[in-house]
Amino acid sequence: MQRKYVHHCFFLNENNPFNMNFIIRNFWQMLRRLQYFMPVSAACFLFACNRQAAELFVETERFSDKGGWVVDQQFMDLMGSSYLLAHGMGRPVRDASTELTFPRRGTYHMFVRTYNWTSPFSERTGPGRFQVMIDGESAGKSFGDIGSAWFWQDGGKITVNSTKVKISLHDLTGFDGRCDAIYFTQDRDFSPPDEMAALTAFRYRQTGIKPRNGGKYDLVVIGGGVAGICAAVSAARLGLKVALIHDRPVWGGNNSSEVRVHLGGRIALEPYPEMGGIVKELSPEKGGNAQAPSQYEDEKKTALINGEPHITRFMNYRAFAVAMKGNAIKSVTAKHIETGEEFVFTAPLFADCTGDGTIGALAGADFAMGRESKSEFDEPTAPEESDHLTMGCSVQWYSEEAEAPGDFPTFKYGVDFNEENVQKVTMGEWTWETGMNFDQISDFERIRDYGLLVVYSNWSFLKNEYSEKDQYSNRKLGWVAYVSGKRESRRLLGDLILKEQDIADYVAYPDGAVSTSWSIDLHYPDPKNTEQFPGREFKSIAVHQNIYPYPIPYRCFYSRNVDNLFMAGRNISVTHVALGSVRVMRTTGMMGEVVGMAAAVCRQNSVNPRGVYEKYMEELKKLMKKGVGKDGATPYPDYNPGGTLKERKTRE
Repeated sequence: MQRKYVHHCFFLNENNPFNMNFIIRNFWQMLRRLQYFMPVSAACFLFACNRQAAELFVETERFSDKGGWVVDQQFMDLMGSSYLLAHGMGRPVRDASTELTFPRRGTYHMFVRTYNWTSPFSERTGPGRFQVMIDGESAGKSFGDIGSAWFWQDGGKITVNSTKVKISLHDLTGFDGRCDAIYFTQDRDFSPPDEMAALTAFRYRQTGIKPRNGGKYDLVVIGGGVAGICAAVSAARLGLKVALIHDRPVWGGNNSSEVRVHLGGRIALEPYPEMGGIVKELSPEKGGNAQAPSQYEDEKKTALINGEPHITRFMNYRAFAVAMKGNAIKSVTAKHIETGEEFVFTAPLFADCTGDGTIGALAGADFAMGRESKSEFDEPTAPEESDHLTMGCSVQWYSEEAEAPGDFPTFKYGVDFNEENVQKVTMGEWTWETGMNFDQISDFERIRDYGLLVVYSNWSFLKNEYSEKDQYSNRKLGWVAYVSGKRESRRLLGDLILKEQDIADYVAYPDGAVSTSWSIDLHYPDPKNTEQFPGREFKSIAVHQNIYPYPIPYRCFYSRNVDNLFMAGRNISVTHVALGSVRVMRTTGMMGEVVGMAAAVCRQNSVNPRGVYEKYMEELKKLMKKGVGKDGATPYPDYNPGGTLKERKTRE
């Protein structure tokens, strides 16, 4: 007779009719019965004398209702995730909330991952305080105001009376409290890890997220600022299948309503006057920094991208990993800044338009950062010794006139203002610049936060202590950027590194492409600000050296040691001094147009970016002569062209 195989599994939980006493009492009797009609090895007994500790993990950026909190992704590479930020400019923001399903009712230990953002500047309890609410009731403690790094703040015990619970973040101050995640556990002996590698592994275990196939493309463009948009549109119009990856909810980068920097430089210049056609299409009609959000016309950039059927858009995705095959990038992996969803994108060509050279750095591309010494390139403006100084980041802001007087909280966290050093202004634009002496990658959160801190501190003094505070009584903060406008960080090195003399002396190269027209414009700490705030400057000056429009060599637009990597934007192959000219957005947009064209030449001839220079430069020149703009006859707004010489400098 054929033997019958039966599997018996007993799971002990509140709904199981079996209980532990019953099973222990009858265990041997059941085992003797089972051995007659099934092999013991085929039976499955699962006993749990103690129920496994229940746990629940939630990332706040996934909250279904963000309320007045905003998603901040700028520091994912530093602290492991995007997070929610209570950016209320001194006024508490609306609660963020979501519905959670706990594995069971009972008592849990709660941990909240947060950061006291003023800790680098002050030993005081921080201003970013918030509470966690459980079904409308405070969990007891406040968070975000202690510690000196991102960490899991102990929230103590909470009792969950129903498995369905509404969790909320309740802002108490409006001063940029921040929360990454909340973890609930019934394991009394476990605390979530703070060390980054362990935290990353813990996060993946909790979320269960695994990368999915994002598709195969002819070109993957990472970065949706002006340079990235132009690269993607240029390539798409030449028939390439393009993925455009961008880590914010609006396109445009520094020219978006989030940062509010106007376009600078000129387009339609010799030797390729049709270059800049796409820049013209996306250009806002009005210029000006730190203006109303509508002035930056985000919708125009969106319409431009959406109108290209060959572009697949991945908005709100941040690229964070690459896979290599030899000296070439095989794929890029990007994570959604809210859901955590991950996609892997493959292509024969990639374009790093991130500004920070993120993809190049991940791929092992050679790069420079800081100022080169005078001896390295013999640049007249370079310092005698190399250093780490870079141009800084701007947190722009403005105030608005209200109908009635309004107050502002006293804000004092390490920067002291007085009658002499207070900035007697109602707005701040590019000159409010921080972080020149810090690392624009590893210290970026501190740099941005210091920008916020000085705005709030200065405004607090004007509103509360200044002898002429009455003139500010009816003014309130209308906008303070929390997405920082960055000027300089990594510069990826190509087959040619453009230097000061090339531009100033018009040293022509055979692969000269789009022309830079902005002056060599370098920023330094404002000497008066240094005198008043030594080592803690937040104001800058600009030193200009006007130039004649100069064609940037194509060899500055691809990596010298990553075979299939283009770059466009402020991360191209230039020295610190030369960056002073090429970094403005009309110029970087034209760089993107060239990269899109070069990618088309690569595909047509089965070569890498260097192969275009070595064998097919004439094909690229034909494309640059023709351009890819749709309406070459339409005039474009020419505000903010910069200082440009009318005659070429004569070389002796």
